[in-house]
Amino acid sequence: MFKALLLEKDDAGFRATVRGVDEAGLPEGDVTVSVEYSTLNYKDALAITNKSPIVRSWPMVAGIDGAGTVLASSHPAWQAGDRVVHNGWGVGETRWGCLGERARLKGDWLVALPSSLSARQAMAIGTAGYTAMLAVIAIEKHGVEPGDGPVLVTGASGGVGSVAIALLARLGHQVAAATGRPQEAAYLRELGAAEIVERAELNVPGKPLQKERWAAAIDAVGSHTLVNALAQTRYGGIVAACGLAQGFDLPATVMPFILRGVTLAGIDSVMAPLALRQEAWRRLARDLDAGALDLITEEVPLDDAIAKAGVLLAGGVRGRIVVRI
Repeated sequence: MFKALLLEKDDAGFRATVRGVDEAGLPEGDVTVSVEYSTLNYKDALAITNKSPIVRSWPMVAGIDGAGTVLASSHPAWQAGDRVVHNGWGVGETRWGCLGERARLKGDWLVALPSSLSARQAMAIGTAGYTAMLAVIAIEKHGVEPGDGPVLVTGASGGVGSVAIALLARLGHQVAAATGRPQEAAYLRELGAAEIVERAELNVPGKPLQKERWAAAIDAVGSHTLVNALAQTRYGGIVAACGLAQGFDLPATVMPFILRGVTLAGIDSVMAPLALRQEAWRRLARDLDAGALDLITEEVPLDDAIAKAGVLLAGGVRGRIVVRI
């Protein structure tokens, strides 16, 4: 038996409980990991509260992220004692996840935990921070450099936004942080934001083309916010889209694309290829300040994860939630 956050749905309804789970239920896989830390992402919170059909196989151990130590492996790349990190790949959705003391995973999905990061720090980053790094890499590959102009980050006080601000600022970019929480302005400036943008400027319908403001943008919100970010991006700029906190609709026109040459880059963290994952984690270990991680992180024990998921969805969380297993 091992302790885990188990999601169940049957004729009796939906239940989320932290309890002992039989190891015989672990899925097939070639690597068994002792999970030390996991995290709560937006998708985890949706699954744990049953607010969205994230889970597609029942019962389900929640948790798309995990970091810990290999206990056993038949995969050639891993052996007992190796330190690893996991993100995505449908874990916590279609197969048992990492909000538990044990996880059985596929070796091809794992990335070596950088030596400069602890398991806790890796989960302070989690999928949200790893996604932010993928977005930063996309902006860099597009050719945007520090000094080219301000970079907008929407959903700034959330997990993706917080890490994106810290990364961009440390790399030398001027960052504009869009938030609906004016009380978080000091927090966002401490992370490195040079400008605070009121969310209301972006989350309502706007003109197809607006004043050119941003050299690039990272959007974790979607819907009208993403549309307005596109409409305000400078000629030849790029918007990296990685979230849908406002909605999954895109009520846009083609005007920013055909009149300003703006690029809309989709950022997928779930199925990203191994080489890109490895690059992202190498960059996170190098470019993300440990002090910023401390600033954005709150730690809770596994027993408190269910309650914290509800708080996260209600907008009562800033930054990242680390779950101590």
